[in-house]
Amino acid sequence: MQNLVTFLDLAPGAKLLDLPCGKGRHALFLNQLGYDVIGADLSENSIAYAKQFENEQLKFERHDMRTAFTTKFNAIFNLFTSFGYFNSTEENTVVLNNLKNGLAPGGRIVIDFMNADYVSKHLVPKECIQKSGIDFNITRSISKGHIVKEISFEAGGTPYHYVEQVAFLPFKQLTEMVDLAGLKIQHTFGDYNLSPFDQEQSQRLILILSWV
Repeated sequence: MQNLVTFLDLAPGAKLLDLPCGKGRHALFLNQLGYDVIGADLSENSIAYAKQFENEQLKFERHDMRTAFTTKFNAIFNLFTSFGYFNSTEENTVVLNNLKNGLAPGGRIVIDFMNADYVSKHLVPKECIQKSGIDFNITRSISKGHIVKEISFEAGGTPYHYVEQVAFLPFKQLTEMVDLAGLKIQHTFGDYNLSPFDQEQSQRLILILSWV
């Protein structure tokens, strides 16, 4: 986060959005740097937890990314593969358009996504991870345009099964979506140290976007 903020060279007191913010750790960090921050997330539980950190320049609210913003921001942060949650390209495109329309003049969007090209070549189909005496059986696959992760385990005699998925968006497809949304890619980075993006080797894809 410090690397990103330094690179963006945001003005003191700039208005920022962390979306989705989870329980607020990145929004809190941005606020501690002196920025006016809103953290937004669809999870009621996460927002309820994050509200304990609120102050005059840090607020948390429940928000669906598919809903337009009424506030304009100098920068919007969409971090740790928080784009591509939805089942259809149309819904994910709506999110991009909302991010664009939420920018104040000269504002920028930071999308931190996995490098799907790298992931597809290094996907671990099955593994078992043991923690606290519990075996977590994990499977991963690419199916119907999504990367699907399934986690199965047993605790206290009760079986549990969870499924996570995110859109499988290779670099070319993601950049095409960005273009269609009327956004311009200013910079691409391949990790949190802001190293140059390499489509074959980088594990992350960090996009800095602005209005065309």
